[in-house]
Amino acid sequence: MNQFSIWLSVLLLGLSSIAFAQHQELSEQPAIWEKKSPTDSAASIRNLADLFRQGTISGHFRSFVMRTNNEQTLRDYQTWAVGGGIKLQTASLHGFQAGISGFFIYNLTGSDLSLPDPTTQQSNRYEVGLYDVANPSNRTDLDRLEELYLRYQRKGLTLTLGKQLLNTPFINLQDGRMRPTEMEGFWGEWKSKSNWQARIGFLYGASPRGTVRWYSIQNSIGVYSMGLTESGLKADYAGQIQSRGILLNNLQYQHANWKVEFWNQYTDNLFNSLLLQVEREKKIRVGTLFAGAQWIRQDATGTGGQSDPIKQYVTPNWSSQAFGFRSGWKNQHWETSLNYTRITKKGRYLMPREWGRDPFFTFLARERNEGLGDVHALVMKAQYRAKKQPYQVGIALGQYQLPDVLNHRLNKYGMPSYRQLNVDLRYRFKGTWKGLDMQLLYLYKQGQGDTHGSQRYVINKVNMSQWNWVLNFQF
Repeated sequence: MNQFSIWLSVLLLGLSSIAFAQHQELSEQPAIWEKKSPTDSAASIRNLADLFRQGTISGHFRSFVMRTNNEQTLRDYQTWAVGGGIKLQTASLHGFQAGISGFFIYNLTGSDLSLPDPTTQQSNRYEVGLYDVANPSNRTDLDRLEELYLRYQRKGLTLTLGKQLLNTPFINLQDGRMRPTEMEGFWGEWKSKSNWQARIGFLYGASPRGTVRWYSIQNSIGVYSMGLTESGLKADYAGQIQSRGILLNNLQYQHANWKVEFWNQYTDNLFNSLLLQVEREKKIRVGTLFAGAQWIRQDATGTGGQSDPIKQYVTPNWSSQAFGFRSGWKNQHWETSLNYTRITKKGRYLMPREWGRDPFFTFLARERNEGLGDVHALVMKAQYRAKKQPYQVGIALGQYQLPDVLNHRLNKYGMPSYRQLNVDLRYRFKGTWKGLDMQLLYLYKQGQGDTHGSQRYVINKVNMSQWNWVLNFQF
């Protein structure tokens, strides 16, 4: 029996007893900190000190063990990270309040993440994201000012200025490492009493996941690996891009069992990305049927970041399109779905990885289809939440058909076609241990495409497995 047959057997057996617990969904509000919302207390605030005394303090401590096993001839990696942080949010005075948070991280033990694999000279890909990708040798001086904002809330209106957490299709927290991506700028949200919701923002700074610094939007692009240009040369746009920031807006309508979302992201001098997503639910006797469709269109703007082709993020004539579909069934405890994504041959789907993960229905933690064109992706997911016990277990199986690794126009990072299996177990403690939760994530990726005899298309990409064990404590 080959490995794929084994995976399929596991999936079919698992549907009777397990479920899939993903990262935080992009439609959800950020939940990094325990939710605490002070009420307006103008009458009891006599001075500046009262504004802080009547505010709220939240804490978050995290332990993360990660191990990646590559093929026998290639280097394996493991690490254990621990860290903690505090958030202070003032009381509300006439709708105004301020917030500040910070986090520290220590590398307790594990591999030297600054050493490349001796066979391929490829750098570590996963474990370094728990620390500082810009300085893999840094093990102790890992602290970051995360949030620092002024917020105004009144009725359905929320306006925020400063460093903050955002969760949108193109700019989001990303799937788990030690800390999420943070953005800096202005963000406004409005919810009507009817069925409409709108968001608008201008972002001019970012602190990507796996970093400890804050960057301007133009300098945040290229902190991670830059891949290759469409002509196959090594891209060199880090620190070379010219862009004043991101204008992002959203309009959403939800009525009965329908939800329609429109997002547009204009990144100055680089590109414009548009997303239209429609979702529908229908209740039946044994639960609820659901379906969704999405369309993404991207076009270059300005010079693509720079006039020099080697230093451009996109070529001036670049564009791309992607389509996605999903259908499934759910009830109070179960959710199963079949998901499909098609990125056309028109061009690579591009979005700086420093800003967030893919918005596709077929996204699975620990891999992306960003930087690719001519993609067919099919993913089966099953989810379950126990009726009386605070645990959830899950499984997902995906098939990703990608262009050849040597097709540089449509394959930016040299990723071969692959199959991926994710198994995810989560448990939230009660009673004496309330505030503590645990996650165990296992994944395996099996290569399906031609790697042309080069192991650099294999290491940390395919024919690999990974274990993640995470403990969180929030108060």
